[in-house]
Amino acid sequence: MRRFVPALVSGCLLAALAGALIAQDLPLRKIAQVELPGPKGKRFDYVTIDPDDHFVIVAHMHGNATYFVDTRTNQLAATITDTPGVEGVEYVPDQRKVYTSNSGDNTIGVIDIAQRKVIKKLKTESKPDGSTYATPFHKLYVSDERGKAEAIVDVRTDTIVKTLHFDSETGMPQYDPVAKLVYVNLQDTERFAVIDPGDDRVLAQYPVAGCRGNHGMALAPQQRRAFLVCEGNNLLAIFDLEKHAVVQTLPLPDGGDVVKADPGRGRIFIACYSGAIAAIQALSASLAIDPETGYLYVPEEQEKGAPASRLIVYSLPAEVR
Repeated sequence: MRRFVPALVSGCLLAALAGALIAQDLPLRKIAQVELPGPKGKRFDYVTIDPDDHFVIVAHMHGNATYFVDTRTNQLAATITDTPGVEGVEYVPDQRKVYTSNSGDNTIGVIDIAQRKVIKKLKTESKPDGSTYATPFHKLYVSDERGKAEAIVDVRTDTIVKTLHFDSETGMPQYDPVAKLVYVNLQDTERFAVIDPGDDRVLAQYPVAGCRGNHGMALAPQQRRAFLVCEGNNLLAIFDLEKHAVVQTLPLPDGGDVVKADPGRGRIFIACYSGAIAAIQALSASLAIDPETGYLYVPEEQEKGAPASRLIVYSLPAEVR
């Protein structure tokens, strides 16, 4: 994940209405706050949900720790410290494991959820970042950002079975369960790579017109759309997965980074470093959405200029859920 010097940070909320995307100022209601034990004022990164075990899993990149928070009680359940520089966190349900991208030692960490500890590490090339799981293929795809590569892990054996190299740093990957393909942002060349997880061939690379520094990515598979955060020119690009082209762009505040889609509710959330179009008042550039409740989980590293280390839980008002 690329980073900017943080100023005022908030989330950006966009809603899918009448087949098009428009920016909306929908208020979010703070319903809980979870204090985290890591160093205050230090950068967080990705957040993910384990709905089976009722955990939200938080990567504290500059705290060198991964937190498990119980979504039923909003209490800290575990702190895992053997994840230096943790950026990506990916839940793999059929193996009951979480995989961390550790930029501090250039490894992929394998966490056993039952034990809540690291049971193995896999060496990567340089700065592992975002990841995605292709469930039917039992493969995890990890963007090795500075290595300009994609590391492919067989989660049944926890081994790297192949590494794909590109002529660009790699941004966020996503698995498309409809097309059964993996997509990877090529953020230096402003292209969108398509991988067949059956044999891990790169099938194509498509330009993302008007989008500079495409890093963050989320999918709405049934709607055949990808949402790309363009860090170089502060846009959200909507990419048609059938036409293989950008069909719409929307302006974002400075520092858009992680993007999450909630297709069932027709919304997209982008965590930003500055500016505001929605009411996530947190110094953060990451978030996760619980697909069952629609709650947003947002790590906070500053509040009104003071260092913090906590997880904030938000909900939309009932009338707009």
